[in-house]
Amino acid sequence: MRQVITPAPREEWRAALAGDDRALPEHAPEWIDALCADGRYADASRYYVTDDGRAFVLPLVARRGPLGLGGWLQCFPPSWGIGGLVGADADADVLRAVIADLRRTRSQRIGLRPDPARWTAWDAAVAGDRTVLTIPRRAHVIDLTGGAEHAFSQFSKSARRGTRVAEKSGVRVEIDRSGALLEDYYRLYLLSIDRWAERQHEPRALARFRARRRDPLSKLRAMSDHLGKAFVIALAYVDDRPAFGSITLLGQTAHDTRAAMDRDLVDKTYAGDLVQWRMIELACELGCTAYHLGESGQSTSLAQFKEKFGARPLDYAELRIERLPWTPTDQRLRSLVKKVLRFRD
Repeated sequence: MRQVITPAPREEWRAALAGDDRALPEHAPEWIDALCADGRYADASRYYVTDDGRAFVLPLVARRGPLGLGGWLQCFPPSWGIGGLVGADADADVLRAVIADLRRTRSQRIGLRPDPARWTAWDAAVAGDRTVLTIPRRAHVIDLTGGAEHAFSQFSKSARRGTRVAEKSGVRVEIDRSGALLEDYYRLYLLSIDRWAERQHEPRALARFRARRRDPLSKLRAMSDHLGKAFVIALAYVDDRPAFGSITLLGQTAHDTRAAMDRDLVDKTYAGDLVQWRMIELACELGCTAYHLGESGQSTSLAQFKEKFGARPLDYAELRIERLPWTPTDQRLRSLVKKVLRFRD
């Protein structure tokens, strides 16, 4: 690297973002602002210029307080989306240089969750490097380069039928880009937490505590306040009551980050199919090149749901560089707690 500046200058950051047609919504500087809003994190983004003049930005935050002792850099913390390097033409050599620069910070812990659609270059960059811990992940992404009609043609027959059934049955979908529907969405979110807790054999009180800690309403409000119209809530109403909701982030690409529903209201209305289609339409209208549907893990049912909308699975990995075995210790503790609770993933 010829030049490294941290935090990344905003003008140069926006230039790198504008020149990358595959940039994620989380690559925007406003995402870092939302992440740092509650004071737990500080902007640690890094601006890179290579010897041949190419420029890139790594959105990054540093943990404040006692948990950040020794240095804890993340792109991004859990439940804060995916990131990695933004800027055109980031090849494996550039990524190796970025990893080397991060090592020079001497941080105790460094975590990177790159864009699944660009994993090939990251994979080549860390190949054979035993000091980088890789945690396998799987995500699903829809290609939108053919436009809305082409995207709809890639839906399965059941998804196309479900969309039409929802329209004919009077399901109403509202698209909100102001944050006005956030409380209605959050009520659906807590209902979904109760349902997931029962399925996973987790005490309801514990599930709600974890959910409010992971995604408090204040966090979602910070996202909405800082991203503005790039933060979109879609709510489907059945008999004028919220039945299915999603939160999608918009940029050069779109990222459907959260979904929740009232299963009793949704029943056989296919409200979720209609919400998905409305958001894909909006993403195409705004020129997004891809529609990320988020983590799928090894869930067969979740994969089937996403693939019926034309999404393809992408295997990638989260990267950890640690001076002490933080991740293995955390994994063992989580496994022990799950055994005690008889938790079912």
